[in-house]
Parts: sequence; C-alpha cells; structure tokens
Amino acid sequence: MADKSKALIVITPQDIHHDEAKRITVLLDGGVTFVHLRHPGATYSDMKRLIEDIPQRYHSRLRLHGHFELLNEFNLGGIHLNSRCPHAPQLYKGSVSSTCHSVEEVNEAAWHVDFVTLSPVCDSISKPGYNRAFTHEQLSSLPTGKVVALGGITPERISELKQYPFIGYAVLGYIWEAQTTDDLLLRLDKLITAL
Repeated sequence: MADKSKALIVITPQDIHHDEAKRITVLLDGGVTFVHLRHPGATYSDMKRLIEDIPQRYHSRLRLHGHFELLNEFNLGGIHLNSRCPHAPQLYKGSVSSTCHSVEEVNEAAWHVDFVTLSPVCDSISKPGYNRAFTHEQLSSLPTGKVVALGGITPERISELKQYPFIGYAVLGYIWEAQTTDDLLLRLDKLITAL
C-alpha cells in the first residue's frame, strides 16, 4: 500500500537528455512530488530552455541545484544546496534543501533547511562503486521529518528502507534507465506502489 505522505523525488542525471522536458512532464503527471534539476555542467541558457519546455503548471515542483538566478524568471519550487552551490542567494526566502553524505552533516544541516538528502543509503545505480555508507544504527538515529533517502533507490529497496525515519525517497539511476515512455511509466508505477 502506497504511503501518500512520503515524498517521491526524481533527480536529473549529469547531462540533459534530448527528451528530458517530456520525461519530466510524464513523471510529474504521474505523481512525482518534485523533480530536482541537477545538471552540473549545464549553462544558464540550457537550464532556462529546459524549464521553458516544461509546462508552467509544474514549475512549482521543480528545484534547482544551480543557476539560482533562474528564480528571478520562474516561479520554482525551491533550491537544493550542494558542494557546487553551498549557499542560498542573499535575499532568498523560498524552500531550501541540502545534500548530506554523513549523519553528522544531517544533524548540522537539518535544522537550517526544509529537508536534506542523505546518500548513499544503498549501492548506487548511476555511480558504480558508490556503495551503501550507513549502518542500521545510523539510519535508525536520523532526525524524524527531515531526511530523504538517496542512492540506489528502487521499489525493492524502498520496502527495506521503510523501517527508517525517511520522509521520502530520491531516485536517479532507476528512473533514467528507462528507454521508452512506457518503461518510464512502469518504473514510476512500481516506485509509487512501493511507497
């Protein structure tokens, strides 16, 4: 039975796919909570064009991992801080999330942002060799209401992770491996069913 209170976040891959705006639209139509626009190598123009190609009704469910100046042009759902962009713009008052790679980082950052992603909680799909980094005790001790699991998330792994206080799951490799729209929808349905 799906837990509708859990967030399902999709994080975009390293590079922009040729049909990415279409895929993002399908994902948001299908029930994904947020799509994080990651793309570390993308230019401002690349990111602007990508956002323009996504229906405006979904802009509030997009979060930026960089090029925060695009907040001046679009009504977006927030920003995500990381090693590349560790600080919010000076007068920014919107939603902020942050990347964490240790329980210590979670405990420090969680009180300053809306939520954090913690990775890798499972062996990564998109980054071979980027393996599970946390013990059962560490995951059990996470603060309630603040942490989204990231790293190797699949429907089967969501079932394993339900014992921990995650508020949601962030998916990258599993969803972007889809070769067709039908495959994308099938994978999304499996994720949503597992929540």
